[in-house]
Amino acid sequence: MRSTAARFAALYAAQFFGVGVMLPFLPPVLAEAGLAAAEVAAVLAAGAAVRLVAGPLGGRAADALGEARAVLAAGAAAAAVAACGFGLAGGFVALLLVGVAHSAAVAPVIPLTDSLALAAARREGARFDYGRVRAAGSLSFILASALAGGVAERLGLVAVVWLYAAALAATALLAARLPAPAAGPAPRLRDAGGGFRAALRLPAFRLLLALSALIQGSHALYYGFGSIHWAAAGHSATAIGLLWAEGVAAEVVLFLWGRRLADRLGPVGLSLLAAGAGALRWAVTAETTALPALAAAQLLHAATFGAQHLAAMRVLMRVVPPPLAATAQTLHASLGVGLASGALTLASGPLYAAFGGAAFWAMAGLCAAAVPAAWRLRAVLGAGPAPLSAAP
Repeated sequence: MRSTAARFAALYAAQFFGVGVMLPFLPPVLAEAGLAAAEVAAVLAAGAAVRLVAGPLGGRAADALGEARAVLAAGAAAAAVAACGFGLAGGFVALLLVGVAHSAAVAPVIPLTDSLALAAARREGARFDYGRVRAAGSLSFILASALAGGVAERLGLVAVVWLYAAALAATALLAARLPAPAAGPAPRLRDAGGGFRAALRLPAFRLLLALSALIQGSHALYYGFGSIHWAAAGHSATAIGLLWAEGVAAEVVLFLWGRRLADRLGPVGLSLLAAGAGALRWAVTAETTALPALAAAQLLHAATFGAQHLAAMRVLMRVVPPPLAATAQTLHASLGVGLASGALTLASGPLYAAFGGAAFWAMAGLCAAAVPAAWRLRAVLGAGPAPLSAAP
C-alpha cells in the first residue's frame, strides 16, 4: 500500500466490490421491504435522475475547492451512511428518500477516483499504468458478484446491504489515504470560462461525449434484456452467468495487458476499435443465440466497453486542464454515459417488445454512427486543445 498505484488499486477494488454486491440485489432488497414493482421502479428511476445532476455538482465542487480527494472521501462516507437506510427503512416514501440521498452522495465517487487516478498518471508516468490499476475494480466486481449470492442465501437479503455499506466505508477510508496532490497555483476557473461551460467549450470533450453516448450507450439493450433473450432461447442460468463473466474477464485482460496496444492505437484508434467491435458484437447477438457464437461475441466486451473507457480517459487527460479535471470527468460520466444509457434503456423495452433479438441491430447502428465522430476527433486532437488561461 506504499505505492500510489497500489493505493488506487485498493480504492477501485473497494468501490467496485460495493457495486458488484449491490447492483444485482437492490431491486430484490426493495421488494422484500414491501415495495410493489412500480414503486421499486420509481426508487431506481429517482436515484438515476439524481445521479445525473449530483455527479457534475460534486465534480464542480471538487474543482472549485481544489479538494477532489476530500470530496471523494466525504461522498463515499455519506453514501455508506445513507446505504444503511436500505436495511433499516420501511415503506415507499422512506425508501425513496433513502435512495435519493444515497444517489446524491455516491454519484461523484467513481468519476472523482478516475480524475485523481489520471492526475497520478500524469505525475508518475510509466510507473502508473491506469489500465492495470482500474483492473482491480473489475476483478473485485467479479468476486463480489459471486460472493453476494451466497451471502444473501445464507444470511438474507439485508446482509447484502451491510456488505455494501462496509465497502463504501472502506472506500472513504482508502480515499482519505491517497497521496496528497502536488501543490500548485490555486485554480482560476473564472479565467477559464467557469466550470461546466469551460469544459463544454472544448471541442474534443464534446466529441467524446457523443462517442461515449453512442458506444457505451449501445450496451443498454444487452444490460436490460440480454439475459431475458438468452433465457428465452433455452440457455440455462449457469450458461448465461458464464457469458456475463466472460465479458468482464475479457475487459480485465485488456486493462491488465493492453497498455502497449492502447499506446499504439491512441484514443482515436481505441474508439474506432470499440465502434467496429460493437457493430460486430451486436450484429451477431441480433442474428443468433447459438452458444458458441455468443461466447465469441462476449469476448468483444473488452473492446466495446474497455477500449472506449480507455479512450475516454486518454482524451480527458490530454485535453482537459487540471483545474477542470473533476468537472469534466463527472460531466462525462453523467452526460456521456449516464444520460445516454438511461434514455436508451427506456427505449430498449419497446424495441425488444417489437423486434425481439433483432433489436440489437439498432445497437449495432449506434456503433456504426460513432465512426464519423471518431474520425472528427482525430482531426480535433491533431489541431491540439483550445488554449485556456487556467491550463498549466
